[in-house]
Amino acid sequence: MNPIPELTPHLKQLRLSGILDSLEARNREAIDRKLAYTEFLALLVQDEVARREQKKLSLRLRRANFRSHKTLEGFDFERLPSLNRALVHDLATGRFIAEKVAVLIAGPCGTGKSHLAQALGHAAARQGYDVLFAPQTQLLAGLRQAQAVGSFERRLAALARTELLIIDDFGLKPLRPPEDEMFHDLVAERYERGATILTSNLDFSEWGDAFAANKMLGAATLDRLRHGAYRVILDGDSYRTPKPLPDTPKSPVAKGGKNTHS
Repeated sequence: MNPIPELTPHLKQLRLSGILDSLEARNREAIDRKLAYTEFLALLVQDEVARREQKKLSLRLRRANFRSHKTLEGFDFERLPSLNRALVHDLATGRFIAEKVAVLIAGPCGTGKSHLAQALGHAAARQGYDVLFAPQTQLLAGLRQAQAVGSFERRLAALARTELLIIDDFGLKPLRPPEDEMFHDLVAERYERGATILTSNLDFSEWGDAFAANKMLGAATLDRLRHGAYRVILDGDSYRTPKPLPDTPKSPVAKGGKNTHS
């Protein structure tokens, strides 16, 4: 007798319908291996837990808004021999998230800053942390839009609660009023409450230059970011170096200035 049709509505009622995906295979395995009832049940429960964890991870990755699927396994460490690999792998454990401090990543264009930041974010998501990735311009545009419709405080509070906020391309465009104040408010709200990753093409000594209109506000903002922060420098050639164009054969040029017709 096949019990699956009878079990199906009950499993759905208990919100355990995922068990149906592996029930038949696990039943055959239990018969073949002569498993005890409790062992059979344990396999089904393990399958359900794994399914739910995968579903949660997929949701966290969607919410993170990563540009693409970037992981440490796909990061080319060989191209950056001076990079502190031990620090990067330590950051991938998520310890800095528990410490609620920042990771500041600096380096020239094309050295993999965004890849590394997203890879650390991906590792954090796998560990159960809520992550959000956003370029600086997109993040501030969202805050300005929230301000325009009267939901700035709610949006700011949501960002402050995010366990790991990744801000890409910090300082790519100068921060001017009111965006410099918004950025300061965000950093202040997250200070010692959440972990933040920032990437920038600017040298660390130049980060204050991003606050073009209010150096004092910039100093206060960066002071909070730098407190207890980990610094990662990516120094190498850009992986975006274009491939050389193939040689184009020269077209023959006719001698003489005019064509003659008979």
